[in-house]
Amino acid sequence: RAASLVPVPSRTMASRPTVTVYGADGAAGSSSVALPGVFLAPVRPDVVHQVTVALSKNKRQPYSVNKYAGKSCAASSWGTGRAVSRIPRVQGGGTHRSGQGAYGNMCRGGRMFAPTKTWRKWHAKINVTQKRYAACSAIAASGVTPLVMARGHRVEDTPECPLVVDASVESTAKTQKAVDLLRKIGAHADVDKVVASRTMRAGKGKMRNRRFVQRRGPLVIYDKDEGISRAFRNIPGVELAQVDSLSVLQLAPGGHLGRFCVWTQSAFEKLDALYGTPTEASSEKTRHGTPYRMPQLQMANADLSRLINSDEVQSVVNAPKEGTAPKARKANPLKSAKAMDVLNPAAATFKKAATEAQATKKAKAKRVNAMKSTFYKQLIADES
Repeated sequence: RAASLVPVPSRTMASRPTVTVYGADGAAGSSSVALPGVFLAPVRPDVVHQVTVALSKNKRQPYSVNKYAGKSCAASSWGTGRAVSRIPRVQGGGTHRSGQGAYGNMCRGGRMFAPTKTWRKWHAKINVTQKRYAACSAIAASGVTPLVMARGHRVEDTPECPLVVDASVESTAKTQKAVDLLRKIGAHADVDKVVASRTMRAGKGKMRNRRFVQRRGPLVIYDKDEGISRAFRNIPGVELAQVDSLSVLQLAPGGHLGRFCVWTQSAFEKLDALYGTPTEASSEKTRHGTPYRMPQLQMANADLSRLINSDEVQSVVNAPKEGTAPKARKANPLKSAKAMDVLNPAAATFKKAATEAQATKKAKAKRVNAMKSTFYKQLIADES
C-alpha cells in the first residue's frame, strides 16, 4: 500500500512553528496559526496498531452455527464387542444411511468440532489513556509529509502539510463548492486516486451489501457543523470528523500512520485545549479528575550522530587509541606455576605442603616395609 516517495516541492514543510491558513478560494491568507503541541507527540506505530486492532473488534457481529446442526438424526453407539468404533451410528435399516457414523466431527453429516457460540468475547477493552496516546501519535504523523505520501496519499500539489483552511468553510453546504475547494488547495488529486481505485470486492462480501472497495481519501476535520458535512459527504473517499471526537480508526485506518487531513482553522486552534502542549495540560480532557497530559518525547533531540559529534561530548571523551595492544599467549595454570600463582596466590603453599606430606608418607611406608622384611627374615631363621 505504501507508495514510492515523490519529490515534494520545496514549499511543502512537514514541521514549522506556524501554519498558513488558506481561504475558501484556495489562496493563502494573511493569517497564520501556531502549530499545536500535539504535533510534537512521539510517533508510535506499535501503540497505534494495537489500539486499531482492539477498536476494530468492537464493530463485529456475533455469529454461530445452529446448535442442532449435525445432530438432527437419531443415533446411538453399538457398544463394544462388534469390532467397530464406538461412534454413534444411525439406527434403522433398508438404506445406506443406517449404520453410518453420526454426530462426530469426523463423520459425514456430523457437527463441527467445538461449535461456535454467540456468547464469545467479541469486544475488547482499551485504556482511555492508551487511546489518547494513539490519537496523539496519529495526529502528529499526519503532519509529516513523507509519512502521508508513504501511505499513498497524493499531496504533491498541496501547499503545506498539515493543511489548514479558513473557518468559513464550515458553512459550505454545496458539494460543488466543496469540490472546487479541494481542487484549489491541491487535494482533489487524492479524490481522483480514490475514484480510480474503486473495484469489485473479492469474496462473498459482494453478496452482502459491500460490493465495492476503494482507497481512503482526505479526512476533513471541523469544529462546528454548519453545513460542511452535507457538502463533503458525497465526495468519494472523503470522510469528516468532529475535532472533539477524533477516532484512531479514521486518523490511521488499518493502523497505518499518515492520513491526509484537511483542518478548519477553528478545529486546528482547538487542539491545544483538547490535548494540551508539552508544558501545559489539557483544559478539556481529564482522567479521574486529573487534567490529561499529552505523551512526552523521551529525547529532546533524537539525532544521535549530532549528539555524539557535538563539541560538548567530544570535549570530555577519551581520545581514540591508536594501534593494538600486543596479544599475550594464555598460559595453562595447571602447567605454569606463574599463571597458577596469579589465579591462586596460596597454590604454592598448598603444593609445598602436599609434597612434604607425600614425602613423609613415603618415608613411613619405607620404614614399615623394612621392619616387615627384618621380622620375616628373623622368623625364617628361628624356624631353621
